[in-house]
Amino acid sequence: MPDFVTIDTGEVRIRAAIQGDGPLVILVHGFPESWWSWRHQIGPIADAGYKVAAIDVRGYGGSDKPPAVDAYGLQELSEDVSQVRQALQPNSPAILVGHDWGAPIVWTTALTRPDEFSAVAGLSVPWSGVPTRPFSDIYTETFTSRGQFFYQAWLQNVGPAEAEAERDVRGFLRKFYYALSGDAPQGTWPQKRHGASLLEGLADPTAFPAWLSPSDLDYYVSEFERSGFRGPMNRYRNHERDFAWLQAFKGRRIEQPSLLIGGDRDIAFTLFGFAPDPEGLMRQHASDLRGVHTLAATGHWTQQERPAEVTKHLLDWLAGL
Repeated sequence: MPDFVTIDTGEVRIRAAIQGDGPLVILVHGFPESWWSWRHQIGPIADAGYKVAAIDVRGYGGSDKPPAVDAYGLQELSEDVSQVRQALQPNSPAILVGHDWGAPIVWTTALTRPDEFSAVAGLSVPWSGVPTRPFSDIYTETFTSRGQFFYQAWLQNVGPAEAEAERDVRGFLRKFYYALSGDAPQGTWPQKRHGASLLEGLADPTAFPAWLSPSDLDYYVSEFERSGFRGPMNRYRNHERDFAWLQAFKGRRIEQPSLLIGGDRDIAFTLFGFAPDPEGLMRQHASDLRGVHTLAATGHWTQQERPAEVTKHLLDWLAGL
């Protein structure tokens, strides 16, 4: 097990799992996960000569959980990552790797703080550039206005969304993890009407796929039973604030060496169909893209479903920096 440290950012305290010595690599997880989602990568990256810091994003696990919705904008989360770097490696830039919501967090942090971060990799979610309108406008136009369900619209409901997840944390995680995994039959993610809840229509598999062991699930359950879901869900409630903040960086591209890894069964890899060519999208907005790897028969939980392949791609990329 890595060592745990708590870093005071001045606004919140962030827990980080630390292992190894050398240049700093910060790993940032997504929803609904924790530092534990990087369990397969921490040791190998540390053994390759790096200091690895896998953080709990604010709102999760051992990190602070401010209740306010506006505490979870990309501006605040990028500042957390910056403060982790300042605490652990103040005199030189660090390397960023993020998955799911962690990918937009690290893309944005690299974009807005190029002097602090020398390279950036994203798993599952490509960088689509500084937005031209809030993502909430896009999914409202495409789904909600047509009476169709979109999970991020459901998560705007402060209170009911948390209650649904917290009523049975284990059942929520099992259903959500399975529905977005590469093991679920194609089409498992249900088509339903706007106003339905997130869990309606999601299957709970009799036997969970081997990539998430019973003890892994137990850890996630214990973390969310302790922390709840308000902070994690608040991230989805900041599209308009994120858009407004990022307009100051309009026209800027990610100049650092970058990498993208995703699964061929991951609906987030194509931004829910809005960007069917992730590599082409990335090349528009990242000037030094070192590779795009699409993993076969892989869903959303990239580094957990295909740990050996993801670790190899990351180590090869790191070696070339």
